[in-house]
Amino acid sequence: MNLRYKIFGFLFAAAALSGCKKFVDIKTQGNLVPNQTINYRYLLNSTSAFESVANLSDFASSDININDATQQGSLSGSQSNGYFSNSYNWQPVIFPFGTAYEQDPGWNALYATVLSSNTIINELPASDGSQAEKDALTAEALVHRADAYLNLINTYAKPYNPATASTDSGVPLLLVQTISQSLNRATIQTVYTQVVNDLIAAIPALPVTQAYNTLPSKASAYGELARCYLLMKDYANAGKYADEALKLRSTVNDLSTLTSVTSSNYPRRINDPEILLSKVSLGGSLIFSPAALKLSEEYLTLLGTKDQRYTLFTVPAANISTTYTGRFFYKEGAIGETRNQGVSVPEMMLIRAEVYARAGDLSSAMNALNALRIKRFKTIDYVPLVATSVNDALTKVIDERRKEFFGTAIRWWDMRRLKDEVLFQKTYTRIFNGTTYTLAPNSNRYTFPIAEYLRNLNPELEQNP
Repeated sequence: MNLRYKIFGFLFAAAALSGCKKFVDIKTQGNLVPNQTINYRYLLNSTSAFESVANLSDFASSDININDATQQGSLSGSQSNGYFSNSYNWQPVIFPFGTAYEQDPGWNALYATVLSSNTIINELPASDGSQAEKDALTAEALVHRADAYLNLINTYAKPYNPATASTDSGVPLLLVQTISQSLNRATIQTVYTQVVNDLIAAIPALPVTQAYNTLPSKASAYGELARCYLLMKDYANAGKYADEALKLRSTVNDLSTLTSVTSSNYPRRINDPEILLSKVSLGGSLIFSPAALKLSEEYLTLLGTKDQRYTLFTVPAANISTTYTGRFFYKEGAIGETRNQGVSVPEMMLIRAEVYARAGDLSSAMNALNALRIKRFKTIDYVPLVATSVNDALTKVIDERRKEFFGTAIRWWDMRRLKDEVLFQKTYTRIFNGTTYTLAPNSNRYTFPIAEYLRNLNPELEQNP
């Protein structure tokens, strides 16, 4: 199979599996004409083409604990649920080659976003709109492309290490829409540099406000930069861009007065004031047996029963299945919305708190942390936190990130970026169907494998160790 056809197979899978082929191939469809700028607006308004991100990281984190025998049996007994249990157990193969579930929908969805973004970025200059219109649409596409690559590099490549990022394998970096380019993996540093460059280039033409949270704004780009630099361990820039995002959007949902959450008293994801850019886990909400997300005992101890995130967003196991025990995350079921994976106001506040803590400014770190926490407890139960040392402050900030971002990739990404810091090093252990699985700090399993199906089509796509 020659390179041209290998690439086509890769790109076709990415487009078709995410339902975006008709947009990726807009030149050949006849309904959307490339030289009409308005059609790129229609493409960017297509939520399904840009909002989905990979979901493997949601299941691998220490906050999940699937220990009910019936749930374990249901997950391992069905090929369709295999990706859940395989990622949960940090397996070397997530999507077995030669089976009906050999493709990785997360990889495909993220590269479909890249392809749709590239279509816009590359074709807009020749369209008929004003320069301001074209710049604005290009800026949105740049943010979506940056977010896709940030997700890809933190799912299928090693954690960022400043000493080795320039030689460590990242992911294929596709910046133009073509079926004749190599799928060799760019270095991690190259991919991160592209993410930063895309976001910086986008900011001037982005709007200050957005009609819906699915459409990028200046705050979205600043938030993505803050997240990116935090993952790169560049704390000065992480704090800088978190501040810029918070200057534009700083509203936090106040849970202190709520006794329950419903679709009528909690904002929808598309207009939730906390969300800077809406992104959702592939496959949507996981609120039913056997794929509902069960909270680990460690996480429950950390959260405590007075926290409104416990009271409002979790339910007893019996609400999911009469054969399960413990407690499950159920925010999605309560409000009828899939959990947000995109950048948010709380994330910016906690990035700001971590940056202060690492700089030794304990007072400012706790002020930033408590500004969020006061909205997460009833007034009678709220007690502001105080830090006694840098390590104490950092621990409190990371713990708060766990509480706030349960069931999203953020916890897994934190485990990856912190695994070499003595303060946070830990060996994790799970027992699943009688087999013990272990994740050590130096394990290669902090990086998900690339599906063999993709490598079979594209042999130059090197596998992770």
